[in-house]
Amino acid sequence: MSTSKPRLKRSVEPPQGRRPRREPMSRVDTAWLRMERPTNPMMITGVLMFAEPMTLARLKKVIERRFLAYARFRQKPVEGATGAQWVEDADFDLDWHVRLSGLPGKPGKASEKRALERFVSQLASSPLDPSKPLWQFHLIENYQGGSAVVARIHHCYADGIALVQVLLSLTDTSREASSASRLDKSWLKEQAAPVARRVGAMERYMKLGGKALEQGMAMVQDPSLATLLAKEGSDIALELVHALSLADDPPSLLRGQLGVSKRVAWATPLALEEVKAVGRACGCTVNDVLMAAAAGALRGYMIERGDDPDGLTLRATVPVNLRPLEHAKKLGNHFGLVFLELPVGEDNPLRRLERVADCMCSLKGSRQAIVAYGLLAALGIAPQPIQEIALELFSRKASAVATNVPGPQQPLYMAGSTLREIMFWVPQTGSIGLGLSILSYQGQVHFGLISDAKLIPDPDAVARRFGEEFDKLLYLAMMAPWDRELDADAALELLQQSDP
Repeated sequence: MSTSKPRLKRSVEPPQGRRPRREPMSRVDTAWLRMERPTNPMMITGVLMFAEPMTLARLKKVIERRFLAYARFRQKPVEGATGAQWVEDADFDLDWHVRLSGLPGKPGKASEKRALERFVSQLASSPLDPSKPLWQFHLIENYQGGSAVVARIHHCYADGIALVQVLLSLTDTSREASSASRLDKSWLKEQAAPVARRVGAMERYMKLGGKALEQGMAMVQDPSLATLLAKEGSDIALELVHALSLADDPPSLLRGQLGVSKRVAWATPLALEEVKAVGRACGCTVNDVLMAAAAGALRGYMIERGDDPDGLTLRATVPVNLRPLEHAKKLGNHFGLVFLELPVGEDNPLRRLERVADCMCSLKGSRQAIVAYGLLAALGIAPQPIQEIALELFSRKASAVATNVPGPQQPLYMAGSTLREIMFWVPQTGSIGLGLSILSYQGQVHFGLISDAKLIPDPDAVARRFGEEFDKLLYLAMMAPWDRELDADAALELLQQSDP
């Protein structure tokens, strides 16, 4: 790996006599700042692959004009006696944040992909420098005939939905950049939970989260908790009690002692229209189809590693947007979490899809996401011992973090180069060591993994199964009778008959 040559330092100095600007950090952003661990750096990592070469000078120009238009990215988080603050970096150096890097090895599409995966893995394992604003861009000038950019941004700046919008705001809808070609319109579908729109809902849940965290680990067994929560509303009480009383995820090779090395991989993209067709044929959503395929890929990997998944159900925490999407560019973390069941123990692909769809349907009507938001807000101001207790309590209830972001379906350009593919990964928290990411762009669905190297040292073995599992569902959708729904048992029989 090579880095850029030393350059003259370009810094942004505050006017003489003026102290660096300071702003208080929100409770939820503070919570994500304090979740940083050597085993799980709290970075959102993205890879943008371009069809044509890009120069470092052109990339820096885009970063300076568009990324740094957000004042927050000139600031660094600083912990103090009164809490965390955003502090303007008086010695801001763009050349440190935007770097030139190279990949080792021989040229070739497959070998270059493996080299880029190793490079991204190394970056995803390395914390950002806390003395500077917590973000960096690395340009790979020569990658598969074009170039690639790897971006790392700390989670305390914003959630994944907001940061994907920020990254794509660096792009244009035509090769020639102009104010008219900027991708300024929101393309993401409304995903906010209905309860988030209620007046005062966020404040009520933040107060509730604080009361719950005060109880520490004893809150689950405390018989007075029900009385306390009943005063806030029975529906809220049920959701919180349910979240806190979930059993820990069962033992499997996907859980265990974490190390400090991460591994990333991404699969060959799927055709979005084919995914939609499977969803229509099976009476479920695109998200259901993709998460069922991911569960199937994990099942196949576990079997290959000698782990028996039969009858096993694991959970993934799934972020849910809790704000109007036009406000995403204001940055900050405004999302809750829900627990999605991944039926890795189900051998039948169609029944696996049915179970994922049923779980998704039940989550849509719950307040689980905003309850989690309230707990995160309380976590940001809780004493350190309570933070550790709560983080461990929740991370034991899931084996993975899963995200699915629908992106723009039109071709995009950055610094004059065509954006060919895009992939990103959100960090895992506490004892969770696996992340699943799905993002659609220009008619394709991109699937990627990030894993702890001690748990899944070869995430490519999972990634390549993702397409295979989807192909099973696509085959079943094509073979389904036109006059009735395909029975799950009949579906399995069809697959067994087609197996060579």
